[in-house]
Amino acid sequence: MTATSDALVSVRNLTVDFPGRHGNFRALDDVSFDIMPGEILGVVGESGAGKSMAGSAIIGLLASPGRITSGEIWFQGQRIDNLPPEAMNLIRGKRIGMVFQDPLTSLNPLFTIGDQLIETICRHLPLDRVKARLRAIALLEEAGIENAAGRLAAYPHQFSGGMRQRVVIALALAAEPALIIADEPTSALDVSVQAQILTVLKELCPKRGASVMMITHDMGAIAETAQRMIVMNKGHLVEAGPVSEVMWKPKEDYTARLIGAIPSIRDKTRDRPEPPVAEPLVRVEGLCRSFDLTGSLLERVLSRDRKVNKAVQDVSFQIKRGGTFGLVGESGSGKSTCARMIVNLIRPTSGRIMIDGKDVWEKGQPRRKGATQMIFQDPYASLNPRWRIGTIIAEPLAALSQNSSEIEDRVAELLRQVRLDPAAIRKFPHEFSGGQRQRIAIARALASQPEFIVCDEPTSALDVSVQAQVLELMAQLQDEFGLTYLLISHDLAVVRKMCDHVGVMSKGRMVEQGQVDAIFDAPQAAYTRMLLEAVPDVARFRPAA
Repeated sequence: MTATSDALVSVRNLTVDFPGRHGNFRALDDVSFDIMPGEILGVVGESGAGKSMAGSAIIGLLASPGRITSGEIWFQGQRIDNLPPEAMNLIRGKRIGMVFQDPLTSLNPLFTIGDQLIETICRHLPLDRVKARLRAIALLEEAGIENAAGRLAAYPHQFSGGMRQRVVIALALAAEPALIIADEPTSALDVSVQAQILTVLKELCPKRGASVMMITHDMGAIAETAQRMIVMNKGHLVEAGPVSEVMWKPKEDYTARLIGAIPSIRDKTRDRPEPPVAEPLVRVEGLCRSFDLTGSLLERVLSRDRKVNKAVQDVSFQIKRGGTFGLVGESGSGKSTCARMIVNLIRPTSGRIMIDGKDVWEKGQPRRKGATQMIFQDPYASLNPRWRIGTIIAEPLAALSQNSSEIEDRVAELLRQVRLDPAAIRKFPHEFSGGQRQRIAIARALASQPEFIVCDEPTSALDVSVQAQVLELMAQLQDEFGLTYLLISHDLAVVRKMCDHVGVMSKGRMVEQGQVDAIFDAPQAAYTRMLLEAVPDVARFRPAA
């Protein structure tokens, strides 16, 4: 086994095992691929495919007890998989950089951005702190951060998610590495910020002479940035080649299924009858919510200048009974704040929320328990890890005072409705995949037989194929039970697929709303056009027939 002579990285027959009490788990099985100088290589596949494991093996960050049991990794003509830790430390950071999925976890919250950049530069390059500071400013400017010199004194929490990811990219490039491993660098970002980060990677890394290994489940991001791609499944490399060939002429069934599951912003809304003309189930009128940011109680009492964040300003919309209304916009636009007011988690500053003709915030107004439910973004965080799923799903039923025998039968029925085996009732959340956990969350939401469900980013944490399954399930349940949905998402392709009407929010205001195909095909607001143009849509790169 030898490296390809002109490759920057050569992975040859790599196998990674995780030994445990219950046997050996093989995370990578005989995987081989190359990364060429100056290229962006896309690595795609579902959760558990081995994508991140391949990146971790290259940079020498395999989690214990994982270990390379066979194969070789060559970097710049040098074999690195068998290097001692001290020698690998000289490569990691200086010659191979890493951009992680969550920038908050990879930045030290106790140190300023400047301190972290300058320390990294001084550690790897022969520069004093004065010159290192100038280089840090230049890196931030190249990464697209305005007033870079002034922002050096800021802490990570004072940056938005997109700005933090730019800082992490600047950190990864600080020592002028030959390779950047970017592990899901855009999955937690809004579509407009995602487009900006992809542009930074696509333009800045080649400019700096760095190759990129982009690990992602976002096929649109791969189509927009990468020259070649590899497809992984269950630790195996399934397919490799130029992006245009793998995307549009896949040789393997798995690749074809993976690509076929990708929703496109150009796809029309799913074919379903228009909800009958009737009184809307949900009516939001002039909704406002402000947050006082002045500080402590004493500061609020003494201060004449109150710092107020107007998170939601005069928002109004309606949702037809049996319909789906999509709410889109960037982080901080007010989408989730609206959702929390609708489900009684945050009291509005002003305005009304009417569900089935009843004001949900009017004191003394009788309202049927469980009529409104919510499905959260992260199914693992929203399920109690110490409870079995039977207990989790039964909790709303117990609150509705149903007897134990009825509850047990109802839980089994709910599991069948979300296409899970009732025999799994005694398992814990960690024993299920991400998609299965979201099905459990949906079953819990259905337990109280709600008329209206608020779905806050219900598929953003899921792989594209699992996302397709969950969306199909939601559509089937809506048709079967006449459910009404409010769907909050930054994935515009999902919104177009699922919704009949959509509202676009920016800085707390509703800038545009209407029938979803009309808005997507002919947006009137400049902000809406910007969002739609920023979507990394696979269909945009389909070659002409």
